[in-house]
Amino acid sequence: MRWLLDNSSVRIGRIVAGLLGLCLVLMPLASCGTTEALKSVPLDLGIPAEALNSKVTGSVPDNTVLHARITFKIDPKLMQKAQNQKIEPGKPSHLENLANQIGIDDATYQKFKDFFNPQGITLKLSKMRTHLSIDAKASTFAKVLNTKFVNHNYHGRTFYAPDAKKPAMVPQFLVGSIEAVTGLDNYSTQPVHQASFQPAVPAQSKKPAADCSPPDQTLLPKDIAHAYGVDQLWNQGLHGENMTINLVEIDGSMRSDVQNYLDCISFKGKVTSINVDGHPQDTLGESTLDIQMAAGLARSANIKVYQTDGTSNNSSDIWVNVNDELQQILNDNVNNANAGSTVSISLGAAEEEMSQSDLRALDQSIQQLTKVEHMTVFVASGDCGAFGSHSYGNLAVSFPASDPWSVAVGGTILQVDGGQSRANETSWSDGSNHSSCKNRWGTGGGLSKVFSMPSWQNQSGVKNNQSNGKRQIPDVSAAAYGLAVYYQGQWGSVGGTSAAAPIWATALALVNQGLLKQGKAFNYSPQMFYDVAKKNNRAYYDVTQGDNLYYRAAQGWDYTTGLGTPNLRDFYAVAGR
Repeated sequence: MRWLLDNSSVRIGRIVAGLLGLCLVLMPLASCGTTEALKSVPLDLGIPAEALNSKVTGSVPDNTVLHARITFKIDPKLMQKAQNQKIEPGKPSHLENLANQIGIDDATYQKFKDFFNPQGITLKLSKMRTHLSIDAKASTFAKVLNTKFVNHNYHGRTFYAPDAKKPAMVPQFLVGSIEAVTGLDNYSTQPVHQASFQPAVPAQSKKPAADCSPPDQTLLPKDIAHAYGVDQLWNQGLHGENMTINLVEIDGSMRSDVQNYLDCISFKGKVTSINVDGHPQDTLGESTLDIQMAAGLARSANIKVYQTDGTSNNSSDIWVNVNDELQQILNDNVNNANAGSTVSISLGAAEEEMSQSDLRALDQSIQQLTKVEHMTVFVASGDCGAFGSHSYGNLAVSFPASDPWSVAVGGTILQVDGGQSRANETSWSDGSNHSSCKNRWGTGGGLSKVFSMPSWQNQSGVKNNQSNGKRQIPDVSAAAYGLAVYYQGQWGSVGGTSAAAPIWATALALVNQGLLKQGKAFNYSPQMFYDVAKKNNRAYYDVTQGDNLYYRAAQGWDYTTGLGTPNLRDFYAVAGR
């Protein structure tokens, strides 16, 4: 983050009154009343200059509630220390002491409270002490930060942000602790669901018993389970008992739809919904799909559905809500880092349509989930083929799939024979309509424009004539076409990498369950998937046919399906070594 110093006495004078109450806090840093202690600097929210200087269409109403979030810097050495923590199967992790090292200390937190609390703003610090929530009206933030909030029209879309001519200002002594500030703008494109639903037949009147007759030619849980070897884990008594799969959603689900599906598969686990920043307003099918994919493969698992209001008429930055969901998962699992839980995210937006602050904030949350709380985070790679921007011909990948600490999951078209065995599998794509993606162009994949290639991404096929030193996705893949889902009172066919992500999240939860049952530690880092491939090249089914409308499938790793789809029999055997 770049901070520009402003030594103007006018600027200084404007914040003197707000800082007088900090005298005692500032004593160790500078003498009270000195110019040095009262310097302020403008916040760089990571919005491109061209966008910030675009046409202003009006002011943000004073009573608009903004959900500002501060992500604090973490010493990389401490993060590495957390990653090196030994996994102790069956024991609580008690990360509170680690949080006191990784997160901000009490003295620093007091400085933030002394800056914001005099204005009546309430702060909420995460359990890991790395994330601060600040909710207030736009008029209050404008007063505290000495700015005003305006609306812009930029490339056909609108967003709000602090006025470029009067940027948000903060005391210089707070700057050193801040990694990113989000929620003071909504520049980032809203998350897009990575799925599409096609009803098989018109909805019929409700039946007294569960409707367990999905359409022909759709993939059922037993098809996926047998094709990928999930049923071999079932045969060992692994159905997800005491395992948790965490789903991150911006829409809700109809209880009747979910219950019908659960009744059909004799689900014995538990599905729990957790509202974050309010409850969802719509049921668009995404949450329904994710729940049913997880439940169908782990019929005794604990499925936690973290859901928020992601409606399009919500004027705030929905990515703040998504990050709050990730932070809630972190809060809920400070004692469960040894549990082998997984996270599935089926949302995304093109990297270049995100603010740098949103990218940094989400990246740190995903890193903490992985390194500190030992969860593997699976993210759908997107459904617009190689064109994550939804514009045909514009190469782009979807974030957070492109984050190096996510396991990006691509999609395939899986065909099974009469015995549910894997008969054929190709990269999923559909080039019939180049004018509009509608989540139907196919599996997302390509090169990041933001993140460097991690050192561990070095399996055969990764280095190719298109590599440029940037992160390449996807990492793995799974079925993403023709899956049977019960939605809006009827069965239908669903396509999208949204299905592939929870398939992998559930499969790994079962693998972890088996390892924990043996008293073994599990692995959780994205690197693990490449290490497994090196140890046993049969741990994945290598998909060598098809494309994503730009990149073609090939032997070894490729930009359409990554390392391939799961062969869990061999994957489990290698993971337990």
